[in-house]
Order: sequence, then structure tokens, then C-alpha cells
Amino acid sequence: MKKPNIMHLSTFVFTFLTFFSCSNEDLSSPEVMKNDLETLSGTYQDLEPYVYGNAFGQRIFTFENGHWTLEFTLGLDPTLEKQVFQFRTYGSYTIEEASTLVENAYHAAFGEDKKFVTLKTDDPQMIAAFGFADCGLTPFVEKDISASGCASWKSVSACPVDYDLLSLDEDGLLYFGQRPADNDMCSADKRPTSLTPPVTKVQ
Repeated sequence: MKKPNIMHLSTFVFTFLTFFSCSNEDLSSPEVMKNDLETLSGTYQDLEPYVYGNAFGQRIFTFENGHWTLEFTLGLDPTLEKQVFQFRTYGSYTIEEASTLVENAYHAAFGEDKKFVTLKTDDPQMIAAFGFADCGLTPFVEKDISASGCASWKSVSACPVDYDLLSLDEDGLLYFGQRPADNDMCSADKRPTSLTPPVTKVQ
């Protein structure tokens, strides 16, 4: 029986392992992040309200099979005891190309199939100050504003997509884009150029 060529066998194994190793390295961390963002699953939220203009906001996001929901509550104090409103929306989302302006972030398009708002105050002055006076809202009752829009939220037909940023760090913290003062992210040119504090996965 012919003995195997040990030198040839060793060379083959070395070549195979080198190729396999290089193939794994080809999957760069940005590509890994993009895949992780596309397959997000679970609930992420601000563990504490963060500064949102002159107020404080708290976000709760859920992700599942390419779909997302958002529940955003705004208050006048850091404990959200003095709440003003709650906004809710949902739809599907896609991850696009890497941002050239924000490191380790991707462009994301968040579809908004429906939009809802709930007044959390019955103070007329507060309602007027936030632009809710003409929205036909009843305090503490959620209203579907998908067709009409309300205050700084446009209708679904006028603004079906939020053009945002999304990033995920090695600790699993999820970052979104910093919304502009006018809340308008309805076209790609209005996409944010910085990130908010992260949300943490809680479920």
C-alpha cells in the first residue's frame, strides 16, 4: 500500500485552515452589524428619560421579523410625572447603506403604517403650547392621527417613512438618530447627522 504523502497532507490542511480563517475575517464588523440590525428582535427602551429639547422623553421600541413599533412619552420633568403626550406608531423597516457622516451607523428607513397620539394633560395652555389645540384630541384618550396628522406629525400619506440612523454597539445598546426640532425626517435629505443616547434591550 502506498503511504500517504505527509508533507502534501500537511500543506493541504494548512491551506484549508488559512482559507477558512480568511473567509471568516472577510465578514467585517460593519457587515455583522448590518445583519444584526436587520434581524433585531425584542424590546428596547430608555431605562431613564433623556433630555429632549426642553423636556424629557422615553422610548420603547419593539422589533420582530422586520417590523417595529414605537411608544414615545414626553414629560416636563426627568421622572415623567408631568407627562404631556404619548405618541405611538408601527410599520416595517429596512437597513440601507452605511452612513458616511456618522461612524458605525447605518441609514434606516422606518415605515409608519399608523400614527396615534394621546394627550396626557388637560391643561389648555399646555395643549395649545404643543400645537394640539386643533387636533380634536380628548385628554387621556388615544386618537388615530394617520389620516389627519397632528401638530408636528404629518399624516401617513404625507410622511409614510422616517429616514433615520441606526447603530448597535458591542454591548448590545441600540442607537437612533437625533430628531430635528421640527420633527421632520420625511425625506432622505432630512436624515439625522448625530445619534441619541442608546436604548437597552429589556426583553
